[in-house]
Amino acid sequence: MIKIYALLIVLGLLGGVGYAGYSYYTSTQQRIQTLAENNAKLEVAVQTAEASVSALNESASKNAKLTTELQNKLQKAEAYGDNLRKKLRNLDLIGDALRNPDNLEGRMNGATAKIWRDIMGDSGGADDQPLPSWLQQDTAGAGSKGSDNSTTVDSTTSSSPKAD
Repeated sequence: MIKIYALLIVLGLLGGVGYAGYSYYTSTQQRIQTLAENNAKLEVAVQTAEASVSALNESASKNAKLTTELQNKLQKAEAYGDNLRKKLRNLDLIGDALRNPDNLEGRMNGATAKIWRDIMGDSGGADDQPLPSWLQQDTAGAGSKGSDNSTTVDSTTSSSPKAD
């Protein structure tokens, strides 16, 4: 009878060890499956993160290039503004207006019309518009001609510069 009890105890122990091994195997397989799924999700997340970093780097380099271009354009615009301020300081507009107001009016109207045509051309409009009828005067010294008697409208120089 002891042999039967010993046999039952050994079988019970072997069964317990077998069940523990089976339980360990199934839980390990579930963990492996979960880890594989998580690994796939992490790989997708890493790819997304790498794509985002790459896009950010491209955007940063593009922004740096655009910033450099804008700085260059700003420097040119500031130099142009300085040049215009220098020209305006050298002009004696009040004296010119008192000496020959018709000539000054014609030059200013011509320059204004030219600026508006340039703005229209830059903004997508037709910049080949003819001068307005009120500006197309053939009177001597007035109209769209500058003080240099050329046919261009871009003259802003005075006939007598200001003496320092």
